[in-house]
Amino acid sequence: MKEFTDLALDIAKNAGADYADMRIVEERQNRVYAVRRSLKLIDETENFGYGIRVLLNGAWGFASNTRLNKDEVAKTAELAVSAARASAKVPKDVPARMAPESANTETLTGPCQEDPFQVPNKEKAELILTALDTILNVPNVVMAWGFLQFVRTRRIIANTDGSFLDLTNTFSNPMLQAVAVVGTESQTRSYQGGARQAGFEFIRNAHLVGNAKKWAEEAVLKCGAEDCPAGVMDLILDPDHLALTMHESVGHPTELDRILGWEANMAGRSFINPEMVGKLKYGSGLVNFTVNNILEGGLGSWFYDDDGVKMKKFPIIKDGVLVSLGTTRETVPIIGWENSNGCCRADTFDHFPINRIPNLYMEPGTDDSVKPDDLIAGIDKGIYIEGQGSFSIDQMRNNFQFGGDMFWLIEGGKKTKPLKKVTYQAQTTQFWGSCDGIAGKSYWRPHGVMNCGKGEPMQIMKMTHGASYARFRNINVGGAKI
Repeated sequence: MKEFTDLALDIAKNAGADYADMRIVEERQNRVYAVRRSLKLIDETENFGYGIRVLLNGAWGFASNTRLNKDEVAKTAELAVSAARASAKVPKDVPARMAPESANTETLTGPCQEDPFQVPNKEKAELILTALDTILNVPNVVMAWGFLQFVRTRRIIANTDGSFLDLTNTFSNPMLQAVAVVGTESQTRSYQGGARQAGFEFIRNAHLVGNAKKWAEEAVLKCGAEDCPAGVMDLILDPDHLALTMHESVGHPTELDRILGWEANMAGRSFINPEMVGKLKYGSGLVNFTVNNILEGGLGSWFYDDDGVKMKKFPIIKDGVLVSLGTTRETVPIIGWENSNGCCRADTFDHFPINRIPNLYMEPGTDDSVKPDDLIAGIDKGIYIEGQGSFSIDQMRNNFQFGGDMFWLIEGGKKTKPLKKVTYQAQTTQFWGSCDGIAGKSYWRPHGVMNCGKGEPMQIMKMTHGASYARFRNINVGGAKI
């Protein structure tokens, strides 16, 4: 591939480019999808192409192609150069430039013990259908569906810094959901473990068939549960639930492009400004968030981002204070930072790489002896929430509402009975500031997100969050009709 990347980069450099790169991306996907006891889809797809970025006279040009030969690569590089020249004619308050980065040459492959593309589709289909049959055998369950999704992405990245990278990652993503109806009430319960950068071993370890009956029974249980009470209460939130809460109220608002106003029409901007770094009290002193793009099994652990920046681990909220942001090589010079911390990725070869949420997680409590039951014991009246459900957040990522997947009333320090239709409302820093208890590292677990949407045109990206069980005081609960 190097002869093609050298050709593209030489054309860009000869045109006077300040920076250029070429990403060659090959992606393979396998899906098995079933509804009730019927197999609806088995498909295998492959996607191949390349994108060329050129930074010239403070403006970007980008072009992509699916035909990989010298003539087509040259045409694509020349088109990117032409686009950059045309864009440079438009006056800009801040011309684009890239923060410096060292050259790297590596070939790396992510974790995958059992190649999912070598596992027969028949075995995958039987696993899903057996789990669905187990769900449907539970009385009052009227619908069930599920899928297995596997993705392998190989990226070859070459840039004018001198980097040449050959990077391969494999992702496994299961899903199951049960739908129960009792009288006029319908409720759902689903697998909530998220996805993982791993092979088929992750699916085996998820025990979908073994847990299917439990999830179905809980869907039925929710149908007969009382509606959410309204008032100010304490909450215990499990790791799968917290993954979505932190995604929306910590992950997105700390993306520097969103802070700069580059992202506004899709999912809003951010209440943060760069001057708040090192000063903003984002949460209580117990709250620590880490970016870890070298996390084993993390969906965002891509070795290098699409800017050619080597991924790393660093704190983003420390002892409750905002101490960093998610950045790219283009955004950091605008706020006077020297280097990017590696948060630039594109979802396909024909999309321009943008600032994305990294692997981001909440650190567990420092006392590993603290159990979820210890957190519950400290609540007189509250709600225990498992898994993810509905959510809403305002355009500045400040005020939000979240639901969940399973709910329990806490009375006198104990879980007493199930609830349904639970929502809570809070303001971002007030919510994280109300955290007064976190279970130890034995209870910490990751949750991989495969479907984060951002950008115009829309890009869908992957990342992993994580948490232990955590307690939040005096949160507004109820009042929503779901």
